Amino acid sequence: MEDELSTLFKALGHPIRRQILDILKESPKTTGELDDYFLEVSRYAIMKHLSLLEEGNLIVVRREGKYRRNFLNAVPLQMMHNRWIGKYMESTANSLLNLQAVVENKGGDFRMKATEQEQSRVFKIEQEVLINAPREQVFQALTEQAGDWWEFRLAPKGESSQFTFSPVPGGQFIEKWGENQGAVWGNVYYVNAPEEIRLHGHLGMQGAVNSSYTYRLIEKEGSTLLQLSHHASGIIRENWEQEHSEGWKYLLGTLLKNYVEQNQ
Repeated sequence: MEDELSTLFKALGHPIRRQILDILKESPKTTGELDDYFLEVSRYAIMKHLSLLEEGNLIVVRREGKYRRNFLNAVPLQMMHNRWIGKYMESTANSLLNLQAVVENKGGDFRMKATEQEQSRVFKIEQEVLINAPREQVFQALTEQAGDWWEFRLAPKGESSQFTFSPVPGGQFIEKWGENQGAVWGNVYYVNAPEEIRLHGHLGMQGAVNSSYTYRLIEKEGSTLLQLSHHASGIIRENWEQEHSEGWKYLLGTLLKNYVEQNQ
């Protein structure tokens, strides 16, 4: 949490970045459109400012062909507000979550009806499952052996795919099929094996979404309590939280648990 706040404060620390957020509060903008607001600033500098805002989770990005459309993500501001001021001004702080980004998406697999709206949302999934196996074995099954039990696939129907998971900082959880096709399910940014591993990954969500998930493993008298935390924010469809909650229960509470306990 402290690391996230440090990144957030860094992102807010320059007047141009704060001005960009003010502009995006009115409506999403492409990088080129934002560049037009700052005639005395180079396009490279604007892109650098946007990169820092994205690192601070203050904007989410949707790529539309060769264009990059930037959306305000007010959720981190809500979290910061709640930490220090929320209990005194709760009704005002909650208004941040009512910001909506309505877009008409015209690209490929992301085609939507003109009447359908997308809204800036946040969800947080917290689950835990007790697995009757040592922590080291559960950690190995979560990572290096994930392809043996992870049932969900992004490969097209009829295509077989393989998973690899490198549990080191900078490692990736990847699904590959065909010659040069595949998808990244997660990018590892923190590891303390066999106690904890954290990843960034869309997990099947499409578009302008920031998503991260964490596995924590706690020893319990020869068994392992596996705790999952999954946070997502951005242009999130209404049913995604329920779908991912049910999906995690099936993956961890059924598939992983059965796999580990049957292979001791």
